[in-house]
Amino acid sequence: MGKKLVIGFGNIYRRDDAVAFVVLNAIREHFGRPLLASDEDGYDDLGHEIDTLFLHQLVPELAELISGYDLVIFIDAHVGAIPESIREEQLEICFKPGTVFHQLLPSTVLSMTQEIYGHCPAGVLLSIKGHDFDFGEELSPETAALVPQATSRVLELLASSLTLPESR
Repeated sequence: MGKKLVIGFGNIYRRDDAVAFVVLNAIREHFGRPLLASDEDGYDDLGHEIDTLFLHQLVPELAELISGYDLVIFIDAHVGAIPESIREEQLEICFKPGTVFHQLLPSTVLSMTQEIYGHCPAGVLLSIKGHDFDFGEELSPETAALVPQATSRVLELLASSLTLPESR
């Protein structure tokens, strides 16, 4: 197995949009690593076999970073249009426009990595249903109840090479 990166993204001040932050900290706790504070992104703690980052949004600069990993798991919140409470998607390497101009989708970050560096890691998106995106710093009870299941699935993905596509 090679190096793995878990990237959560969202806004910690918009309630359920912070679900990835909560899952990331549960993963960090599982591995005995210090929890990220609300003003930390995890860049200062890179260099492990399993790294974690939390970002407000995905940016082109991630291409260089993720080129050094064999697997990247992206975690985000989703709304309405996706029926599952937790959706797992093995990502294609392709450009997809975001819903707003300044936003990149995980598959686009992988595509940029492939284009620039000639290879990219396998990618998985774990999307967790959000119920409340109003201003606030606590998850809704419905989304908070999904955190243990989402955390378990990320840990399974990190532990098993059987369910992952080969790095390209």
